[in-house]
Amino acid sequence: MFQRVACFRNLIQSLSSTSSSTKFGGRFFFASRASSLPQLISQPSEYGRNVDEVDEYADMDWENIGFGVVPTDYMYVMKCSKNENFERGQLNPYGNIEISPAAGVLNYGQGLYEGTKAHRTEDGRLLLFRPDQNAIRMRKGAERLCMPAPSINQFVDAVKQIARANKRWTPPAGKGSLYIRPLLMGSGPILGLAPAPEYTFLIFASPVGNYFKEGIAPLKLYVEEEYDRASPGGAGGIKSITNYAPVLKAIARAKSRGFSDVLYLDSVNKKYLEEVSSCNIFVVKGNFISTPPTAGTILSGVTRKSIIEIARDHGYQVVERAIPVDELIEADEVFCTGTAVGVAPVGSITYKNQRMEFGIGDDQSTCSRLYSTLVGIQMGIIEDKKGWIIELD
Repeated sequence: MFQRVACFRNLIQSLSSTSSSTKFGGRFFFASRASSLPQLISQPSEYGRNVDEVDEYADMDWENIGFGVVPTDYMYVMKCSKNENFERGQLNPYGNIEISPAAGVLNYGQGLYEGTKAHRTEDGRLLLFRPDQNAIRMRKGAERLCMPAPSINQFVDAVKQIARANKRWTPPAGKGSLYIRPLLMGSGPILGLAPAPEYTFLIFASPVGNYFKEGIAPLKLYVEEEYDRASPGGAGGIKSITNYAPVLKAIARAKSRGFSDVLYLDSVNKKYLEEVSSCNIFVVKGNFISTPPTAGTILSGVTRKSIIEIARDHGYQVVERAIPVDELIEADEVFCTGTAVGVAPVGSITYKNQRMEFGIGDDQSTCSRLYSTLVGIQMGIIEDKKGWIIELD
């Protein structure tokens, strides 16, 4: 049985754990107009507290965090007009936003999103993991969708602000993380098919635990043959919001049959592995690790990029190549990577009614070793020699 939790506990066993669980208390939420956001971040919010005067932990059950929306204290908003640059954003109490029914994002799907996380260390520090890479990816996607985008510095600074402002919602070490969701959208009204006249960059955050309901159990994937996720020349290589709703039907069908998620094949040959609905895939055979190349139809995941580098540091030979689905039967291990899922082992893949099972091993399995190293860096337990971590003061 795959021992991800055991591996993590081994990493931190020398550190003391002092946090206790409490129940999630009641909340009152506020709608607000983005155009009337407060200018001073340091002023008290409607929650009756300053950003710098917060409880150490929010009132919720940290032992039972799922992966869903838990409204936190603050969100971040920044706006600009077409053909202009983003300049200055601000924190605002979390709440609903007003948007025109003719907004470009609502009518034509002109929108992107990103995902990153803040982790709390055993001694209470907050760490961010490579948010600059999310900024770079958002800028690439914005260019594809004809939108202005925040600079890398603006993006990273906004992520820092939202993590600090919602620190009390960051789970104790080992209990989860604060998932941070940046959005970029055409918020201005447009009737004809054209870029919106105004754009909004918004970030909200939510404490999360495991992405899959199976928790740490190995995933059961189903190879989808009817529906495609992306096609050459399309938007599969960027984090466009339009990439995700079309996969919902395939996911629902797979889950109704007892599977965890869907594994997609390329749309041209229906032969080569692409990616799972919301994460990248890796195939292990001996000392070789293969993953599909990001050639326009596959999202270049930040966790994917990090795992490739970590694997090479561990002595594995990592190859980005087209992987025929028929090769899966020879694999020793298969695993998925993504910001939301982390590093998740795959226990089985079903293709054409044939179920292929894979080794998930112990804490010395490839997946486990890579997961432990990644989490160790993210949690500040393993020294970051790559400049991936930003520690918030």
